[in-house]
Amino acid sequence: MVRMSAAERRESVIRAAIGEFSRGGYEGTSTEAIARRVGVSQPYLFRLFKNKRELFLAAAVRCLEETPRAFADALDRRPGSSPLEAMAAAYVRLIEDRELLLMQMQVYVAVASAEAAGDREFGDEIRAAWLDIWDRVHLVLGADAEAVTRFMGAGALINTLVALGFPQGHRVWSGLELDGGEPAS
Repeated sequence: MVRMSAAERRESVIRAAIGEFSRGGYEGTSTEAIARRVGVSQPYLFRLFKNKRELFLAAAVRCLEETPRAFADALDRRPGSSPLEAMAAAYVRLIEDRELLLMQMQVYVAVASAEAAGDREFGDEIRAAWLDIWDRVHLVLGADAEAVTRFMGAGALINTLVALGFPQGHRVWSGLELDGGEPAS
């Protein structure tokens, strides 16, 4: 049996939490299911994260950090492409990680639900992570707010289409430029 460090175990719990929360949301996911998926006890899970909320926030922030990381990697790997083309291609690759995109949708719902119940603090960290995505894209696209809005709007539409289960190739994808230049077929 391979022994994992606490940091490695924490990372595996965050990945498992993204998978479980992406399907069940904050309210519909038990910490027991996450612990079972990782192969740890629930008490051990609570040694890594003091409660479900802390675990959800860690998973939510990690999920949101993946997007600018993918954009930065694409910009490094595609130096001959325009920044918009490189980031669009990176987002297309993110479509393949259905759990990541569904988790993003669950994050937005969890923030709205918490705030409807009077808990604004819950969304503060998530808003900061989302704003980091916006700011990075804004800088890469030359501080062009209109271009950022179009790009981020297309990303939101992609998340919605994935969440609703529309297969690529369906007519609702036709107006999206999934390769940074050509509309989806």
